[in-house]
Amino acid sequence: MANNLDREKLKESLAFACRWITTHAMNHDDTVADEVNEWKYDFSSWKGCMREYNAREKRWMAYGPHWHTGQAVKALILAYRALGDKSLLASAKEGAGFILRERIKNPQDPDYGALLAYEADGGAGALIANTAGMFESLDGLFFLGEELGDKKYPDAASAALNWIERRAYLPEEGLFYERFSLKDRRLFRSAGSGLRGFPGRPIIDDGVFLKGYYQTKKDSFRKIFFETADRILREEMPPGNWIKFIPCNLDKGSLHPRQAFWFGRPMVMAWKEAQIKGQEYPEKYLNCAKRAADWYVRAQRRDGGLFRGTYLDFKTDSFGHATSGILCACCLWRDLIAAGQGDKYLEPMKMAFSHAQTMQFRKTRDPNLEGAIIEKILPPDGTDNVPYLIRDLASIFYVQAVALALMDGII
Repeated sequence: MANNLDREKLKESLAFACRWITTHAMNHDDTVADEVNEWKYDFSSWKGCMREYNAREKRWMAYGPHWHTGQAVKALILAYRALGDKSLLASAKEGAGFILRERIKNPQDPDYGALLAYEADGGAGALIANTAGMFESLDGLFFLGEELGDKKYPDAASAALNWIERRAYLPEEGLFYERFSLKDRRLFRSAGSGLRGFPGRPIIDDGVFLKGYYQTKKDSFRKIFFETADRILREEMPPGNWIKFIPCNLDKGSLHPRQAFWFGRPMVMAWKEAQIKGQEYPEKYLNCAKRAADWYVRAQRRDGGLFRGTYLDFKTDSFGHATSGILCACCLWRDLIAAGQGDKYLEPMKMAFSHAQTMQFRKTRDPNLEGAIIEKILPPDGTDNVPYLIRDLASIFYVQAVALALMDGII
């Protein structure tokens, strides 16, 4: 099956996933039901915000909405470039509008630029922003600004990077404080984070500090990017992954399915930039990216999927798949293939796309599922309820990976 991917059918599947994102998962009203906002996020408007769906409970929910929305914006821009559907641009703008509204916008405020990137820290209503969530919100703004030629989007992303540099970065360390309390404007390391003595953790997601450097020519942004990349190189364990840092769990030997993507994919950017600037031994970044790509090849199941509970010995749990994880791997594999460094990753990519297509809902009794990609099969709960969790991330990263592969002619 993996060798017989039909390009036109893949386009149809991509468009179907985009319809689910824009029609179902993206909220189009200023408010949401109380059950959606179980974490009691404090937003002025929910318009454009991404949501997830629990098919077992037939319930929408919001979790980490800033970074999920930012990644959705990026996905929709890529899909627009692959499919030419202008309606996707309108939805991308709606999603970006949510991010631009829900931030500290007053230039006189000492925390100007910070995004209200809440996740689930500190209990419902704690209003604690997640530094990594801020990082992962920004690439969509860069993509949208590039597509529309509108500076307000990259300017907002750069303002967020300025805040991260000023308030969250530990100079020379390549580490960042993880959490920001909006109630008392305090940065801190979350309790029980598993950092094992580290004052913070490395965050390099989407290489946004390097992208910010391209936008602003601010040398400190580039410096932070490479200090973080070098710290990541020093802390790599096991090869191609980083179990020392959350959301991995060193005590259990469990590796988060997107950690190698977050840390490994920007290494391709580091390699290219180091070559351009004539830095010493740029191949160290490329080799790291390849190790991360190889880790995914070993973790991939024979049908093309991946489990969230993947351990150091590559054994897995029986339930709790992570379709988003193997699709993130496809984005990393694509970067290496496009750079002429990853022909061996083409077959794993095809397997992953075939698997994701089998995980896409096409005919459903529940209209909320139409076009969505299943993220995980939940463990049995003693009932005959549908055991599916429809995380928006599975569809988002499916769209990103497939659109990139189609545009490159890889598939």
